[in-house]
Amino acid sequence: MRYVNGNPILLDVHALGKSVPGPRRLFRSLNLQVGAGELIAIIGDSGVGKSTLLNILAGLDDADEGSVAINGTVLGALDDAARTRLRRERIGFVFQAFHILPYLTLRQNVALPLALVSPDAAAADTRATAMLEAVGLGDRGDGYARDLSGGELQRVAIARALVHRPALILADEPTGNLDPETAARVLKLFAEAVRENGAAGVMVTHSDASAAVADRVLTLSADGLAERRGR
Repeated sequence: MRYVNGNPILLDVHALGKSVPGPRRLFRSLNLQVGAGELIAIIGDSGVGKSTLLNILAGLDDADEGSVAINGTVLGALDDAARTRLRRERIGFVFQAFHILPYLTLRQNVALPLALVSPDAAAADTRATAMLEAVGLGDRGDGYARDLSGGELQRVAIARALVHRPALILADEPTGNLDPETAARVLKLFAEAVRENGAAGVMVTHSDASAAVADRVLTLSADGLAERRGR
């Protein structure tokens, strides 16, 4: 088993490259190893490819070259069905667009990752209720997305990403719509979930306050990732 900073590697990215139509290269020769219980923050200019990188790590997009392995499983070696199963079971993703389903209650939305992998509806409901409580929405479980503000929807999205205790947690600007007090609370929850569950966490952000909770801060550019010094 390989280690990074004393922790077993859960996310292993090697020589990743990606271009977009134009053609324009987003990045090349990108290498990244994230250990169990480690949270990293990725910063960089707008348009540099931070969200695209997260989509590649989640298996939602393909790189032009290089490889991504999650707990030893190489995404490129999986067919679509196997990749979907891996995302369902091992990955939690906080999207900028939330993707909260309007026809489900908030509790049902949060419980969805558990419902997809386990028939125990009662346990899923209990866990979802606890996660809503953790993000300050414990009394809103029977409500619907239409009743919530953007910041509240983001908290629901974070609860859903953490509820099944995934091995890899990805977050795209997880506090972008939150007030400072709620953002601090959510970041604390996010960091604790990574460390206590022994997950690998990757967060992209423009916020120095968000990046400050991470174990490492990396800057993304066309030449890959470089660790930021002098934090």
